[in-house]
Amino acid sequence: MVPPKAGIKVAGAVLSCVTGPVRAGIVHYFSSNPDTLMSQFQTIQFLKSANDVGGFPPDTGREVAFAGRSNAGKSTAINVITQRRGLARTSKTPGRTQLINFFQLPTDDRRLVDLPGYGFAKAPKHVQRHWHALMGDYFEQRKCLSGLIVMMDSRRPLMPFDRQMLDYAGESGCPVHILLTKSDKLSRGAAAKSFEQTRKQLSPGVGIQLFSALSKHGVDEAREVVGEFLDYPIRRNPGAD
Repeated sequence: MVPPKAGIKVAGAVLSCVTGPVRAGIVHYFSSNPDTLMSQFQTIQFLKSANDVGGFPPDTGREVAFAGRSNAGKSTAINVITQRRGLARTSKTPGRTQLINFFQLPTDDRRLVDLPGYGFAKAPKHVQRHWHALMGDYFEQRKCLSGLIVMMDSRRPLMPFDRQMLDYAGESGCPVHILLTKSDKLSRGAAAKSFEQTRKQLSPGVGIQLFSALSKHGVDEAREVVGEFLDYPIRRNPGAD
């Protein structure tokens, strides 16, 4: 597992929290690289899909994986964070895609990974078994995995499969950041309550924030977390703080 950086930035304007020894402290990090994370995202390309370990790309560089229930808005969140509409396929049928999709940043050995949506109320048992085996293999074997972004519906966070995904990450030592999605569906008070109740149930070191792909609330902050996990932070304007 790729070791995480010592600190990570979060925004004061967005309800968010990063605690614990994995990412101790809140810091502002400015990239000295003339390229920015956003310029990298403009050229990100679909690499391949995999249905088993044999289909994974070489285990090199750094990967950030995105996971979430089939109706938590995972693909939409990926598209908004990268500002690449249609990069990750969205479907009106939740859970339709049961493959791991890899996306390559062309100028670096860095990748984004769209994990299969979970929550299988209508899925056949063999599909459920395959998902468990595939996720177990991915988290156990991918040494380049440097961070996991977990999308949870802010109205229904920490469902059983959400907790199982956190367990996979915990067992492999992978840093985690949670996006409480669809926060625009809640009043400000209800969103704050969901955030606080969820935060109290998390292990030390797990980051969490409110997020809305529709209103763009929390998008910049989520993008910066992805940048930190990739060890390629976005450049920020010091005057903005």
